Amino acid sequence: MASNIPTVKLNNGKEMPILGLGTWKSKPGEVTQAVKDAIDAGYRHIDCAHVYQNENEVGEGIAAKIADGTVKREDLFVVSKLWNTMHRPDLVRPALEATLKHLKLAYLDIYLIHWPMAYKEDGELFPTSADGKVLYSDVDFVDTWKEMEKCVEAGLTKSIGVSNFNSKQLERLLSSCKIKPVTNQVECHPYLPQNKLAAHHKALGVVLTAYSPLGSPDRPWATADDPKLLDEPRLKAIADKYKKEPAQILIRYQIEKGNVVIPKSVTKSRIISNKDVFDFKLTPEDVASIDSFDCNGRFVPLTNVKDHKYHPFANTEF
Repeated sequence: MASNIPTVKLNNGKEMPILGLGTWKSKPGEVTQAVKDAIDAGYRHIDCAHVYQNENEVGEGIAAKIADGTVKREDLFVVSKLWNTMHRPDLVRPALEATLKHLKLAYLDIYLIHWPMAYKEDGELFPTSADGKVLYSDVDFVDTWKEMEKCVEAGLTKSIGVSNFNSKQLERLLSSCKIKPVTNQVECHPYLPQNKLAAHHKALGVVLTAYSPLGSPDRPWATADDPKLLDEPRLKAIADKYKKEPAQILIRYQIEKGNVVIPKSVTKSRIISNKDVFDFKLTPEDVASIDSFDCNGRFVPLTNVKDHKYHPFANTEF
């Protein structure tokens, strides 16, 4: 099936599909088929990360759809991320090369710094002390970025960007970079609509990519008392108005704002449903109503590392 997904233009002139398949929490054994189902349904943008520990399976799905002629590599837009234990400059290129090997690709379309915070290198993905505290590295993300730029120059990735950076961190990067980040991938949904950050990014020419757009209901640390965005009665009322599912309204909400959006699913019917959002538009009044859900409701706060000097949510307004 051909893709009918619109694109957004990045600050380097490249085009990025506004809707992609997220793969965070997609289990090995499920994600290969999910990737194949998504490509068959017309998705061309796949979002990955080393820390998800499923890139080999994602790569198998991509390779299968290239091998059977459904797509060519140049039809796809594949994003991955540098993990926190690999910020040290000598580790950046090897980390990207390992991701490419797992994904069975010669290049990425975007490589992101996953978080501005560096963790202790040369060990576990989540290095901890005997008392369970995460161990940090003092690597500056600006130094990491300089190595990311070299990866572009080497042809290993077409573009580079960041994830989970706050406005001040992004500005600091922009003041010292040769290659501008094309996107900042952040948690974004009606409980945390990120309107100030989005306006800030738009002024700088940086696209906002929304992760957890459905409120990340399957996040491992969710409790029974946490609010469930998909069950929000005000959202259901808007969904009923358009004869759509609440998830489709949440995805369309991001598209109306011009944000790239990457909902995750491994269920074929939901993967297809999540893409069925281009036959209607929300009114400005609907968007304003959904914006009013804002309660600074961050589902991925990483409070266990809030004392890291580069923790993005500790000391800034947005």
